[in-house]
Amino acid sequence: MQQLVGANLLKFLDVISDQIENLKKSIDMRQVAEFMDAIERARKIFVMGAGRSGFVARAFAMRLMHLGYDVYVVGETVTPRIGEEDLLITISGSGETTSVVNISRKAKEEIGSTLAAITQNENSTLAKMSDIVVLLNGKNKHQRDEALSSIAPLGTMFELTALIFLDGLIAELMSIKNLTEKDLERRHAVLE
Repeated sequence: MQQLVGANLLKFLDVISDQIENLKKSIDMRQVAEFMDAIERARKIFVMGAGRSGFVARAFAMRLMHLGYDVYVVGETVTPRIGEEDLLITISGSGETTSVVNISRKAKEEIGSTLAAITQNENSTLAKMSDIVVLLNGKNKHQRDEALSSIAPLGTMFELTALIFLDGLIAELMSIKNLTEKDLERRHAVLE
């Protein structure tokens, strides 16, 4: 019995390691450059996702704030109105999450904001309406792979891949802006 403890944990870590290697090989750096340019051009940045993708969006927003960007999480009571010069960054593995698609459509079609999608479904409603799409490969919650589902259920692979990718993007933006960890600490919350 003692030998079985941790077997799935180790399998999971192997899968994540493989996923990161796959991401390194498959990421389209033109998409990344276009995404970074949109971040730099935006007057304000808004981020959103539903469920666990929403937590990834919040983590990314926090780091963007640490870098000095004017950033907001969609749905918070202190989030201002989005405008034409603003960027909405959406995170949805399927690209079909109803709330994300509906809010994205409103920002894009009614307001004229720039729309960026982080997704793994290039044929999704969200990807098709977006100005910028960054594709991240990974199992989504609708795919059935019993071996993987037993250790990484639902959208786990996409969510972790998105978090890792976006944290890597923060490192890239730090470098471009010539910022250090000390610079980020100046904006880090002290009321916690």
